[in-house]
Amino acid sequence: MLPAAGLVCIIAVGGAFWSHNTLSQLNAVDRSRDGWQRTPAALAALALHPGATVADLGCGPGYFSLKLASIVGPSGHVLAVDLRYRPLAALWLRALLDNDHNLRLIVGDPDNPNLPAGAVDAVLVAKTYHEFERPGVILGHIARALRPGGRLVLLDRSAPPSGDANQASHVVPPANAAAQLGASQFEILSRDDHFVERPNGERWWLIVARPAQRTGFPSPSI
Repeated sequence: MLPAAGLVCIIAVGGAFWSHNTLSQLNAVDRSRDGWQRTPAALAALALHPGATVADLGCGPGYFSLKLASIVGPSGHVLAVDLRYRPLAALWLRALLDNDHNLRLIVGDPDNPNLPAGAVDAVLVAKTYHEFERPGVILGHIARALRPGGRLVLLDRSAPPSGDANQASHVVPPANAAAQLGASQFEILSRDDHFVERPNGERWWLIVARPAQRTGFPSPSI
């Protein structure tokens, strides 16, 4: 999935930036998220099975990707997509330490996650949808990547922690995402606007969707 030169770059970045102590800190952050993120429910929404191919868009250092690797098993594939080399480097090192050989690293483009057409059973977009400048374009590419009946799970915040003005731009109302899904010819299977509600005021929503049954796909819209 990743050209050899890109993989070499990721390995070099990993060696330069990610010490054992830093990886331990990432593991601690992951354990903290396990306590409030409702991760099992989010992963169950993908309806995966051993041998499945799943994409994690905006994978970062791999909180969900590493869990997905265990779910799909050695005969499955996790396509871990991010725009940045540094988090991919962290994920590469973590997967190596966990002996996970079913992860494929993909450097995405701002408007294209570079997923293989018609080869993906499910796509997870967690804490990343709000970053899309042209979500309709990304959704068009996701629709092309999904196999018939494939699922898209969106997980994002609709409210930041109380008093945290710096995070105000990192939220998106679920109604906005639902409207864009409809405009991109996705069918919404379920929607939970209060999927996570934390004591600090932070709120997360979760939407499960799939491409509407149709022949061919329209050109991606803005």
